[in-house]
Amino acid sequence: MIAKVTAKAMDRVLQVNLEKRHRQYLYRSRVNISSGCSAVVNADGKQLYNFCSNDYLGLASHGDIAQAFKQGVDKYGTGSGASHLISGHSEAHEHLENQLAEFTKRPRALLFSSGYMANMGVISALVGRHDLVLQDYLNHASLLDGGLLSRAAFQRFKHRDTENLDAKLSAADGARKLVVTDAVFSMDGDLAPLEDIATVAARHNGWLMVDDAHGFGVLGSSGGGLIEELNLSIDQVPILMGTLGKAFATYGAFVAGSEALIETLIQFSRNYIYTTAPPPAIAVATSASLKLVQSEQWRRDKLNQLIARFRSGALQIGLQLMDSKTPIQPVLMDADQTGQKVLEISGKLRDSGFMVGAIRPPTVPEGTGRLRITLSANHSEEQVDALLDALDRCR
Repeated sequence: MIAKVTAKAMDRVLQVNLEKRHRQYLYRSRVNISSGCSAVVNADGKQLYNFCSNDYLGLASHGDIAQAFKQGVDKYGTGSGASHLISGHSEAHEHLENQLAEFTKRPRALLFSSGYMANMGVISALVGRHDLVLQDYLNHASLLDGGLLSRAAFQRFKHRDTENLDAKLSAADGARKLVVTDAVFSMDGDLAPLEDIATVAARHNGWLMVDDAHGFGVLGSSGGGLIEELNLSIDQVPILMGTLGKAFATYGAFVAGSEALIETLIQFSRNYIYTTAPPPAIAVATSASLKLVQSEQWRRDKLNQLIARFRSGALQIGLQLMDSKTPIQPVLMDADQTGQKVLEISGKLRDSGFMVGAIRPPTVPEGTGRLRITLSANHSEEQVDALLDALDRCR
């Protein structure tokens, strides 16, 4: 007789791990937001100052972008209806790809439905069996998953350690060697030493892929990210990925590079080939956003002023900050081993009217739980000062 597996039997097995996660203070819960993304949000019926979004330039509620989106819906409707390679690739997508190529000073760009899909799709299209992927230890989960699922040999080098990268490349024998790093690390806010990584990768005939999701819009003279700030060429960084749901305040992602790279992704990236294209209206809205990112330098100037103000005030009250000049300002919780402390302080901050992310393992290494505070050009100096006062009280 074949035993029947009922839903209740399955749930009993699943519940064991759920209860374990509760006991470890690692359980994740969603917050219901009943307002648009801004410096102040309505969350679970309460008005809170929002210090945990990635809307770095404060464009998520910008009228010009919203109007462009409405015009895109009027013209194209609400969905693309198919993948890019069937009938879902519109002139709005094509126009945005051309804009992004020009923005990044690269021959071509290719839109993806999300940053996660872009990273996994690029890595799996470029490497496979008999190849090697080397990644920074603190890379985003999408990059790590892409490396693991690519079927290539997968290794991680020590965080920002180019000597360790050099040693691993020297010992490697993969046919293709792909070096992958974030530009701005999403949980620490620090920057990759891209110039040195590019030099090491080139020395070993490696291909360098950079995810600048948290740098685009924020860094560089026109918001072109860390690549622009460091004036790195396509020869130094041949594979560049950026997302559109952070500083650009819309949705999706793109990869920019050579003609051969983009055509390779179109032909071989399963994450691009076998998924529905983003709504054309999103592309129309992003085109409007891109213009604002480039033209409104005051947003980056104000953001940098707020970052400096927060860091100065945090150090004055004895908070343990990480080495970050970006809008990502993590506050470490004294080697919080269980995650309990960071959860308690995050709860106290919410009771005081502030929404701050409580980051715990496995998102970050054990013992490095932190409040992930993110700043936006929409914040005021008074709001930043009020957050610092609340942090001082809640400790």
